[in-house]
Amino acid sequence: MTISWTWRRKKITSQYQLLGMQRLQLRPDFVMNSLGAAIDQFGFDLFKELRKTNDGNILFSPVGISTALGMLLLGAQGSTAWQLQQVFHFEKDTEISRIKAEEKETEKPEKIHQQFQKFLTELSKPTNDHELSITNRLFGERTYLFLQKYLDYVEKYYHASLEPVDFINATEESQKKINSWVESQTHEKIKDLLPDGSLSSATKLVLVNTVYFRGQWDAEFKKENTKEEEFWLNKDTSKSVPMMKQYHSFHFTSLEDLQAKILGIPYKGNDLSMFVLLPNDIDGLEKIIDEITPGKLIEWTSPGHMEEKNVNLHFPRFHVEESYELEAVLPAMGMADAFNEHTADFSGMSSRSGLHAQKFLHRSLIVATEEGTEATAATGMGLVNTSGRDHENFHCNHPFLFFIKQSGADSILFFGRFSSP
Repeated sequence: MTISWTWRRKKITSQYQLLGMQRLQLRPDFVMNSLGAAIDQFGFDLFKELRKTNDGNILFSPVGISTALGMLLLGAQGSTAWQLQQVFHFEKDTEISRIKAEEKETEKPEKIHQQFQKFLTELSKPTNDHELSITNRLFGERTYLFLQKYLDYVEKYYHASLEPVDFINATEESQKKINSWVESQTHEKIKDLLPDGSLSSATKLVLVNTVYFRGQWDAEFKKENTKEEEFWLNKDTSKSVPMMKQYHSFHFTSLEDLQAKILGIPYKGNDLSMFVLLPNDIDGLEKIIDEITPGKLIEWTSPGHMEEKNVNLHFPRFHVEESYELEAVLPAMGMADAFNEHTADFSGMSSRSGLHAQKFLHRSLIVATEEGTEATAATGMGLVNTSGRDHENFHCNHPFLFFIKQSGADSILFFGRFSSP
């Protein structure tokens, strides 16, 4: 994820996410029940916005984008901060909270950001079973004065240090340096996150977040069993795909009311799993999406709800890579002030006024093969100035939802819809 800072009077095209370091406007009695639940709810809200204009595959990292929003919230004040809290479900939609925010009546931000700090630390713990890393870095104009409190807080809570660069005299070189860092953090999977012309001499800060995951299936698919099969986009149209197959014991549940079923495909070590929600009907996915909530997903995939079943699994080998410019989507979700040069308030980042966000880019990639899954994402924003049968059949030959998350955790690392090979 990348964030750029500039003066309000000038425009930049940095395609990364601006995350501000500022005190939050929180009620004294404000308690967030679960950071993971907030991340998942935001992810679902974003998914429903994206599907309005995307008929095919959808893929993004709720964790990556939420980390960016958390850092942005760290530097926002007034109604800008209040709107961010609304979009990210940090603050209940009450008139009193809005008034307090507009009056800049603030509390220390530690409650939210301590949760992010713990969350990011837990996710990044080393393990021999899989590779999972979430990294943040700030690239700041070397002549621009950022508030030291902002730099201290963003490093403390988000493990993001500031690297000075010369946006004024060496814009292109700075862009290449940032792209090179993103490429190295994503094992060369995401290249040229910042396209040519995305930065300018007005850029003050680019904040980058990357999420990388690579894991082997607990039970690998045998390559000799992979055969070409038809994947039905709808009842009338199909495409041939390499379909992986195996007969194994998986966690499974049937959702009779929804006319769908869920399967958990664990990765080695069983700490992470890919969950697949497959409707019974070829064209059933769009009919049930509005009935799915983060809370229901957590309930359906809980150990007490799923049971171990022998499953005849057919799962497509796939490669999905998606890119989104979210500067139009996020205001539609309620985050309008951050992108408005007249109303944006990011004074928690710098004592100078005039910063506003201009671009917000998110790119993600996932590859599922017989051996396992590799997935990565980068986000950025710019500132300018029950059955009695012996086994179950789980045949993924039509559109389905999938998400990767840790066992026992709420937060979804990657969320997607596979509907077009």
